[in-house]
Amino acid sequence: MKSYDIVIIGGGPAGLAAAVSAKKSGIESILILERDRELGGILNQCIHNGFGLHTFREELTGPEYAERFISRIKELEIEYRLNTMVMNISPGKLVTAVNREEGMFELQAEAVILAMGCRERPRGALNIPGYRPAGIYSAGTAQRLVNMEGVLPGREVVILGSGDIGLIMARRMTLEGAEVKAVAELMPYSGGLKRNIVQCLDDYDIPLKLSHTVVDIRGKERVEGVTLAEVDGQGKPIPGTEEYYTCDTLLLSVGLVPENELSRGMGVELNPVTSGPKVNESLETSLEGVFACGNVLHVHDLVDFVSEEAAAAGRHAAAYVKNTDGGKAKGTAVKLRTGAGVRYTVPESIHTAGMEDVLPLRFRVDRVYKNCYVSVYFDEERVLHRKRRIAAPGEMEEVRLEREALLRCPDLKQITVKIEEE
Repeated sequence: MKSYDIVIIGGGPAGLAAAVSAKKSGIESILILERDRELGGILNQCIHNGFGLHTFREELTGPEYAERFISRIKELEIEYRLNTMVMNISPGKLVTAVNREEGMFELQAEAVILAMGCRERPRGALNIPGYRPAGIYSAGTAQRLVNMEGVLPGREVVILGSGDIGLIMARRMTLEGAEVKAVAELMPYSGGLKRNIVQCLDDYDIPLKLSHTVVDIRGKERVEGVTLAEVDGQGKPIPGTEEYYTCDTLLLSVGLVPENELSRGMGVELNPVTSGPKVNESLETSLEGVFACGNVLHVHDLVDFVSEEAAAAGRHAAAYVKNTDGGKAKGTAVKLRTGAGVRYTVPESIHTAGMEDVLPLRFRVDRVYKNCYVSVYFDEERVLHRKRRIAAPGEMEEVRLEREALLRCPDLKQITVKIEEE
């Protein structure tokens, strides 16, 4: 059985950035395990531009962004295995995997970085009444069909959900000659970035119907049409508001869920809000030596933020392997608490001795706020009060905590992040 200092599960943007960072931190024995036929993950099917503005200071497509990191992996001679499915990870970091060449095999890791990404919610999670005909796809599946397989899923399209993939596919299907009749969103606000609403819907005159959902699907062999209806504050359809749209395709963009079957199986404690692992300032989970980053931890808006977070996970995993992370001397953790308007925070606890000079604290709000303040409290003392013209659940918020500020409060018990309105 072969042993590695760090085994990284997933060869998408998070896994690649974590591997590069760990290697640059002095770790030689690194292995990436990727279940797909190539490195790069979801980026390979994201052929639109807008990637890399933070990381590379230039605008790239998804495959171009992935290629930058894949080139670094090869230059640094970091080992990776493709078409390899990880079946199980024990709490002792024994990794069981399988591929066609080696069959089932085991690897012993000193540290594990979880970077499996996320998946889309399927129709089965939505309880939409109606038939089950052909022509219903998740937006990501349709994206892969169009961009990688060269197949157009349909000609007349309705999209349910205004997540970023759904917005981008509204534009993509239009450019390929399909007619996108409407994008319906259950919530009274969009789940995607503002720039995607403008560039993908407004620029192509595609209507966005907020507080609407699909209440019926017609067609036995193939989708023939869907009925949309307005919903009330509890998300229930309002009688008399039904509108019927003829279409041959329904795309679902109704949220992403972190891929955490492996995490759950090995006993990692999960956050019920994000469905990702609970982590501390080092992105270390409840299991010592097991780290998590990217969309397996919480769903990000931009791949640049994934890369930044994954690079931090790589550094901390390297420090753990080299035993330079402070070890048991970290002391008692400062708890992070979500106040009014905040759904979750990443991380959820901080050991001051283990944190870097500046720690990004990321979170999402629970609804749309206008002219509000993002406030941070050290116990009962407010230490940050930043004005925000608008804050929406579709865009991740961030504040940066300085290690020096925490060191000046040795008796600090908890940090609270909240939204305060005028």
